[in-house]
Amino acid sequence: MKKKVFYWSPCLNPVGTVISTINSSLSLSKYSHEFDATIINSCGEWDEFKSEFLKENIKVIDIGPKYFKFLPKIGFFQSRLSYILIFLISFIPLLKILKKNNPNFIVAHLITSLPVLLFKFFNFETELILRISGMPKLNFLRKNFWKICSNRIRYITCPSIELKNKIMNLKIFETNKIFHLPDAVINISKFKKQLKTENRFKDIFSKDNFVFLAVGRLTKQKNFSYLINEFSKFHNKKKNCHLVILGEGEDMKKLKDLIQKKNLPNVIHILGKVENVFRYMKDSKALILSSKWEEMGFVIIEAAFSNLYVISSNCPNGPSEFLNYGKDGILYENNQKDALYNSLNNFSQIEEKIKFKNKINIKKNSKNFTMFRHFKVLDKILRSK
Repeated sequence: MKKKVFYWSPCLNPVGTVISTINSSLSLSKYSHEFDATIINSCGEWDEFKSEFLKENIKVIDIGPKYFKFLPKIGFFQSRLSYILIFLISFIPLLKILKKNNPNFIVAHLITSLPVLLFKFFNFETELILRISGMPKLNFLRKNFWKICSNRIRYITCPSIELKNKIMNLKIFETNKIFHLPDAVINISKFKKQLKTENRFKDIFSKDNFVFLAVGRLTKQKNFSYLINEFSKFHNKKKNCHLVILGEGEDMKKLKDLIQKKNLPNVIHILGKVENVFRYMKDSKALILSSKWEEMGFVIIEAAFSNLYVISSNCPNGPSEFLNYGKDGILYENNQKDALYNSLNNFSQIEEKIKFKNKINIKKNSKNFTMFRHFKVLDKILRSK
């Protein structure tokens, strides 16, 4: 009988954690002969993926009422309210599921305080794996909470070496518990299928246009207002360049108003959310990441795998590491005036010279984030004593 690995990851929005959770569980289902993956569905957040999970032999356990669609998801305070509600409503159901099913492992991605608290006060045979991603606010409360509960956490995994080192330097957890586990960003079979689809915006991506691409939720974190301001200055110098932004979010109106203010509605295009970013990556000149913080930055990994050059802010906790600190892409000072503008000028001058380097180095980096590579590291962690 296979050992059971449960995933606890109540996602409010389609962020990178959704891809990470799906592909991590899928990697176990596809490659492991020893472990079974099960997704814990706290309030209906995973309902839309159930058919996909069924096809891939991934189990889903519903533990509570389906109130996900009623939860506020946009805005800092609204989303925090939703997380508090999930925490409170899921406390008893998650406790019962862990006692009843007795999985070998539970991997906690989001609202991690709930399983950590349960493990502190209840004696489970299950081993808890804490996934620390993004840029966690290492305030007094969180650090002391982790410290108090550290003896009940079996392993801690981080998507970047930079973040792993930060966690180790806190001296909260034993160093032999902390692992670098790259996210399972790339599903190669899905990637191949998506490349065959058609670009719906061929007029923008014409051969006469020099197209830069940006992808992500339209939120404060992604810093698209900075990107638009910097790009507008660059467009004054290079008139045939266009910027395409793929994504949706609470800043949509603000960003569209800024584009109108810059008189660039025919140059900077917000095309909304698309299911297949690889098609547009193939037709672009470079990807721009303007984020204030990231995990590793899923979109730069996808871009690199698509042979697309990357221009990124040096934000924490991973883009610099992925781009080999500027050797395999262009890094600019995070959120600094003229920093991105100067990087775009630099790219436009050296674009033809970097194509070969791009295909060799950056693509090699991206292959560390395939589902199979993720499984190999995760499997080793699960087997470690």
